Amino acid sequence: MANIKSAKKRILVNRTKMERNKAIKSGVKTAVKKVYAAIEANDKEAAKAALLNATSTIDKATRKGVFHKNTSARKVSRLNLAVNKMA
Repeated sequence: MANIKSAKKRILVNRTKMERNKAIKSGVKTAVKKVYAAIEANDKEAAKAALLNATSTIDKATRKGVFHKNTSARKVSRLNLAVNKMA
């Protein structure tokens, strides 16, 4: 355990940020799973709605600094491709 006050604070701040990032990443994973579930069910409208929600969630995670912009672009691109292949 750290003895210096600033080091103790860093531990607390890092823990808080880690928990926040974990929650955001979990939300993204859930949104992505909903898209793939709709694709598996062959429900085009539900897939498009879930895609819109997932894209929004991924973009928010990028704005918060949880994902790199290229990572989020790759995720959104793959989801779009999967939904477009349903036709």
